[in-house]
Amino acid sequence: MKKVLVVDWLDKYGGAEKVIQALEQCIKFDEIYALANIMDERELRKVFPKGQPVKTTFLRKFGKKFRWLFPFFFFAVDKIRIPEDARLIVSSSHSVAKGVRKSSEKQVHISYFQAPNSNYIWQDAPLYFKSFYPVIKWILPIFRKWDVADSRHPDFIICNSHYVKEWVKRNYNREADVIYPPVNLDSFELGTVKEDFYVITGRMAAIKRFDLVIEAFNQNGKHLVVIGDGEELPYLKNLAESPNIVFTGFQEVEVVADYLQRAKAYIQMGVEGFGIGVIEAQSCGTPVICYEKGGVVETVVPHETGLFFKKQTAAALNEGIALFENQKFDGSKIHLHARKFSEEHFCKTVQQYIHERLY
Repeated sequence: MKKVLVVDWLDKYGGAEKVIQALEQCIKFDEIYALANIMDERELRKVFPKGQPVKTTFLRKFGKKFRWLFPFFFFAVDKIRIPEDARLIVSSSHSVAKGVRKSSEKQVHISYFQAPNSNYIWQDAPLYFKSFYPVIKWILPIFRKWDVADSRHPDFIICNSHYVKEWVKRNYNREADVIYPPVNLDSFELGTVKEDFYVITGRMAAIKRFDLVIEAFNQNGKHLVVIGDGEELPYLKNLAESPNIVFTGFQEVEVVADYLQRAKAYIQMGVEGFGIGVIEAQSCGTPVICYEKGGVVETVVPHETGLFFKKQTAAALNEGIALFENQKFDGSKIHLHARKFSEEHFCKTVQQYIHERLY
């Protein structure tokens, strides 16, 4: 049985790519498609260790600037031609991959939603477009209409959290199932000795709201380690006002795990569909301090594995940190809580789900 994977694009090795890597390990795809692939070859082989070629669209010609062509994403995914002898299509979608069309009625298309799709044309449009939003907001309904139409293409939708499932129902009027994404917990072992610093990790994108975290630590003077890379990195470095904030850039998993094992706490400010970094931190026995919205509400136990703050502001984060520093947490219990998000459980659940839909 031929199995095909379709992803939005491949650039940096982050949370979405870790899920794609797990999908490859438990499904073993014959062909892979993406709108564009600008990922470093070494990182690409982490995701696809068999070395399968990634077939791309015309957007690949624009290199790192392909994102500027978002209006053409819907056209590009529509031009992907799935072989007729393929039986299973799995799309990993946080943007438009779900819109790929079947080439035969005998095919089954299952889309795994990594997040609310195309969030830059929905709830996060003001954050992404910033000063251009008043101008561009008038054409966003057109893109949303296209996006809703593409959401009809999958036969089944799996969401990575109940938060995303509710978003899909509200915006696409489609039912979906939930399978939590996997975390390579073996790489994030329990750390028992904590040091006097906080940590944030992830892709440097506006939606992550690293800017608010840096604003908070500019004010409180506490030590913060920022791990990751992306288009917002120069801006964020310029925003940091004092040496208590350290940027490490992209780091391999071993280095990330080391920081998470030693950190006093992990900070989550952005609204994530799930939030793999939050689970990685908990696996290391490190409590998390999170904005109370998104998938983290389903993965963090208040006052046991972390704390929530109610507003997405620097002031609210600092209030949360002050509350955190007056409480005690059991690292062993936090570590055990994270075990339910193992790769083994994910793979077994996904394989069973696919089998039930195919046969």
